[in-house]
Amino acid sequence: MPLIPEEPQIHESAQGPRATPATGRTAPTPRPVPGPRPVAPPRPGRPGPNRPTPPAQRTPRDVAAGKPGPSGPAAPAASAPQIQLIPASAEGALDAAEEAVDLLLDSGRAPGDVLVLTTGEPHPWATHELSFGETAYWAQHDARDDVFYADAAVADRAGSRPVVVVALNGGPETAAATALTLAHSRAGALLIVCGDPERINSVLGAGV
Repeated sequence: MPLIPEEPQIHESAQGPRATPATGRTAPTPRPVPGPRPVAPPRPGRPGPNRPTPPAQRTPRDVAAGKPGPSGPAAPAASAPQIQLIPASAEGALDAAEEAVDLLLDSGRAPGDVLVLTTGEPHPWATHELSFGETAYWAQHDARDDVFYADAAVADRAGSRPVVVVALNGGPETAAATALTLAHSRAGALLIVCGDPERINSVLGAGV
């Protein structure tokens, strides 16, 4: 009786050779994982699931008797933002930042939650809006209804936002340290840095 050869089994763990980028083409930029999203606030006047019912106030009799009032929950300690590094050349850092912003918005982040800082050539949006004057430009920042792009050199005027994206797209050597220090202080939940990893780590390791 002829033997039927067993069919070769393909193991799921087996992987083919990894594709390398062709000469003259850059590898696709790693996409960041969206940061934590803030919990939607409860409707005014109604305690939400994570919002305790306001404690009862002490009466004058309680105060005279020295009775302690109800203790509320302790205020949460301020925490440092989560940091994500996206390797990119100086020429590709701005494109990497744009991809990061697109992913954040696709994941549900509000546009007004995001601030983008550049160390080299300004973002085209910033250049266009500045052509109408600095007053109109910064008024859009104060409105907080859209992604705001700013040069790191003048971003000390920018307020804090939940997410700050930094594109290390050139500029003097000190620009990276200035931008990362500023961005770290402005980011509430997530800091995304697009640029050379060694340069980023040297600055972050210096005390950012």
